[in-house]
Amino acid sequence: MSYRTKRIIFITPFYTLFEFFLLKYIFLLIGNVSDIYLFVLAVLLGLIHLLPMFFEAQKSTPLGRLMTTIDGIWMWASVMFFIDIVAIYLIGNFTILPIEIICILLLIVPVLGIYNYHKAHKLTVHEKTLKLDNLTRNINIVHFSDVHFGSIRHGQIIHQICAKLHELENTCDLAIISGDLADGSCVVEENDLMEFARVKMPIIFTPGNHDYYPGIEDVVRACKKAGIIVLDNKTCEFECLNIVGLSYSVGDRSMPEVDKSQIKEGCVNIVNYHVPYYWKEFSSLGFDIQLSGHTHGGQFYPAVWFGNLLFKFNKGLFKDKSGHYLHVTTGVGSMDVPMRWGTDSELVVLKLEKKG
Repeated sequence: MSYRTKRIIFITPFYTLFEFFLLKYIFLLIGNVSDIYLFVLAVLLGLIHLLPMFFEAQKSTPLGRLMTTIDGIWMWASVMFFIDIVAIYLIGNFTILPIEIICILLLIVPVLGIYNYHKAHKLTVHEKTLKLDNLTRNINIVHFSDVHFGSIRHGQIIHQICAKLHELENTCDLAIISGDLADGSCVVEENDLMEFARVKMPIIFTPGNHDYYPGIEDVVRACKKAGIIVLDNKTCEFECLNIVGLSYSVGDRSMPEVDKSQIKEGCVNIVNYHVPYYWKEFSSLGFDIQLSGHTHGGQFYPAVWFGNLLFKFNKGLFKDKSGHYLHVTTGVGSMDVPMRWGTDSELVVLKLEKKG
């Protein structure tokens, strides 16, 4: 049983209880409803949260994906309604709010939801420039991460990414994925990633934590069939680039050992590691670039603020005194909820240019 499965089973009773009291307080603001009806509705929401996980792990279906999407949207809405209710309560300590104002405050949530959903599904391409030594020519890398192929974002997100990669084929040399190609919400079948096979540039992938949840063997099998190069604690070279892929340490897999033997003199050395950790150590070893994801940049407010607190390098391009870079992408997909606010669903073209 994966970590994700255990987490959902453990959380579901508390989630159902939270939904009951959330619905109760919402209806108390606009008109009372029997607790029996609210209990039935809360249990239904709990079942929608729990049940798809079991059959999606065996075979992903349109119904399972629909239920998971509804659950994801409502989970986001629940957080927003909770914030709304707290704000209404605090304001109510100082003044009496008319029912019209209360309704307007509650309606902010679905309006924001439309924007958040649109934002999560709009794939944006950004460009950033890195000045480096040891380049024999300028090279453009498409960097992305956290696709989270699963029940919420299934074939559509793969098609969307590949369409953008096709647009970039004439200007970019290779693509690098920094983990979480899958998210563990559904089984990954052998042909699920085949659209990547038609992209005319090398694609390199190093697993992240979520790639282990659906079964890393299935993810790797689908990648290899699609022609994606899997660097699972391995190294490959592309012209003057030496690329080291370090897999995320999860379960009984410990953090892989990294030393100067993996640095190749006269090359631009890149470490592809899912989480934006150990940059100082990687830089001191001689890695010119670290490519990471994982954070989603917080994905949506107010989580963005917590992301900035939890991760020293939450999103963006960073450069240290040695002239070495860390790039943390906000990712393409979304975790659990198909919503974004304050972050982009992005592919980033890293333009590696010779100094001087």
